[in-house]
Amino acid sequence: MNMKKIVTQMNILMGVTLSFFLSLIGNLRADRFTLPGFLVSFLVSAAISMLIGLAVPVKPLTDKLEAKLGIAPRSLGAKFFDPLVSDVIYTPVITVVMTLIAYKQATSHGAQIPLAPMLISSVLISLLVGYVLIFICMPLYLKLVFKWNHIEGSPAGGPPPQQ
Repeated sequence: MNMKKIVTQMNILMGVTLSFFLSLIGNLRADRFTLPGFLVSFLVSAAISMLIGLAVPVKPLTDKLEAKLGIAPRSLGAKFFDPLVSDVIYTPVITVVMTLIAYKQATSHGAQIPLAPMLISSVLISLLVGYVLIFICMPLYLKLVFKWNHIEGSPAGGPPPQQ
């Protein structure tokens, strides 16, 4: 079995999902939704997400943190903790970059808005939305990726069965 392939597929699925919804919410919150603005936001966000996925080994990091905190793999605690780790890694980076881009665009068109409240509210909303998305989508996508790769067994948060 090729774990690198599974990690890449999960990275793409989760990155596209997070980018789509965070871009949608960000554009809707701006009170000025445009399709080109959404598409640019989505593409930049997806690129950032893919870079994070390549640079940060989330699963090994999550496993180490769970071991240090005494959270058993595949336990109820792990089911709530895994999405939190991913959320804290991906969402703030994506949200800060996208908010700074939106802020720069708005101020270049004459808007006078304070950056800090815009940034803080965006990060908080994105963390909440990101956590829910990751919590719901990660196990579903993991099952899908296992199916695509013809791996049998329950991937519920743990390593795939050995073949």
